[in-house]
Amino acid sequence: MGCTLSQARSLGRYSCVSLRIAAYRSRFTKGSIVTQVRGYVDTIVSATRTRLDAPAYVFNASGPTWREMLESTARLAGGLRALGVGAGDRVAILARNGSAYLELYLAIPWAGAIAAHLNWRWTVAENIQAIQDCSPVVLVVDDKVAPDEVTAIQAAMPSLKIVATGSKLDRGAIPFSHLSESAPIPDAGRAGDDPLAIYFTGGTTGRSKGVVLSHHTVIRNSLSVREVGMMPDGASMLVIPPLFHLGAGSSVTTTMLAGGTVVLDREFDPERTLQWIERGLVTDAFLVPTMIGMLLDHPGFIPERLTRLRRIVYGSSPISSETLDRILNYAPHIDFFQAYGMTESCSVATVLRPEFHLGEHRQAGRYRSAGLPVRGVTLRIVDAEGRDLPAGTVGEVLIGGEMLMLGYWNQPETTAAALRDGWLRTGDGGYLDEHGLLYIVDRLKDMIVTGGENVYSGEVENALSRHPAVAQCAVIGVPDDRWGERVHAVVFVRPGQLVSDADLIAHCRARIGAFKCPRSIEFSPGPIPMSAAGKILKHELRMKHWQGRERRVS
Repeated sequence: MGCTLSQARSLGRYSCVSLRIAAYRSRFTKGSIVTQVRGYVDTIVSATRTRLDAPAYVFNASGPTWREMLESTARLAGGLRALGVGAGDRVAILARNGSAYLELYLAIPWAGAIAAHLNWRWTVAENIQAIQDCSPVVLVVDDKVAPDEVTAIQAAMPSLKIVATGSKLDRGAIPFSHLSESAPIPDAGRAGDDPLAIYFTGGTTGRSKGVVLSHHTVIRNSLSVREVGMMPDGASMLVIPPLFHLGAGSSVTTTMLAGGTVVLDREFDPERTLQWIERGLVTDAFLVPTMIGMLLDHPGFIPERLTRLRRIVYGSSPISSETLDRILNYAPHIDFFQAYGMTESCSVATVLRPEFHLGEHRQAGRYRSAGLPVRGVTLRIVDAEGRDLPAGTVGEVLIGGEMLMLGYWNQPETTAAALRDGWLRTGDGGYLDEHGLLYIVDRLKDMIVTGGENVYSGEVENALSRHPAVAQCAVIGVPDDRWGERVHAVVFVRPGQLVSDADLIAHCRARIGAFKCPRSIEFSPGPIPMSAAGKILKHELRMKHWQGRERRVS
């Protein structure tokens, strides 16, 4: 878009850059895509109707066409129905990425049920709590779930039917393959505000929270994402994060709406990722900045291996200028999109489009922003009293619009605290610049994002404080070149007690998921500083670690 001299003069203090950003914002953040989206299944079936002979997904170098995928899904849904799964019932999944998990993304809503995504990185006690909370009719597990974990879950919920995707679990478990032997059934027709899925997050009090998302919200979010240029028709999207994460799930849904191909992997391996790209199986990739750096540092990397990659979607942290310079030097043809959001906002709330990574936007530092809201999303920045703040002033980021969760499953009080007057309280500190671009500068919640995983410091502190040698503890996120942030604990030991950092980490590992446990511990020579109100001054603990950083959280 050009800028005429008369337009520049009429803008007064605004530049031609402002005009272009304003035009972009007007195009992508106002109005509605559709008055009412259809159900999850119906929308995806319609989107893939002209691509039935194209591959639906690839896992372990093979996968079905869309025609085969839809036929299989109808049978899987029939199998779930035969197990007693009805409209609104929950089907829980505790499994690694794989063909079965991907097919359940479509089969569960096809049967009219709600998918409950459990975190295999949690301890069995944490997952039992989540299972008891959502009361599923069926639990699908894979071979990686230990037999004693299944036994513990069955003891906690004897009525739960266990479906196993592998061959190791034979204690009355129903083989997943048996489900696809059932007669196909029609789509149950759930739509609109009917719940589609529950994604579990950590909790500040130690209790997990099940974020409930509707058919309308999930489809609407994916349509908004596609509208800004991510995952166009026929895209082949590399999805590596666990499918129990909404970030991965959103990528799957958006690719399906493109009639595209999901290229699914279980873990990030630089050489394997380069092979996917080199063979032309991947046009788009969902990577965090750390992964991008690892690709470039891989001994087998040469620029020619990126020739067929068209787009990179990244999140969890802004990309560093060094990493951006390196990859654009090697592959200037790649478009970069940064996505910001959270599970409660149905994944993507804002997108930083490719042009903001280049040219005058890059020189102005706009590549460090989280971008502009997608259509259907509204942002506010407010002070502690909920009053709107002017551009450039840091406050709490509020998200409004059609992309918000229905609430937390069985937690009305927690829901009311998070959703106030139609606005989601994100707990993130940030500001809007004069163009409407969002910048995240600090985290108001005590949440740490490490390697793409959300860790609530309260959960880790609860575990640490149970050790008899710990008098006082505080958990913070500190910068880490590999993980973005790492979980760091400051511990004051009781007088006369001796304990090592290895002892404390082992203590935590017995109580919470390994990824939540501290990766580093420092022992305070005296009591940890506290405010007059009796709260630990975490900002003082963070200061020495984050001082001089462009952004104080990842």
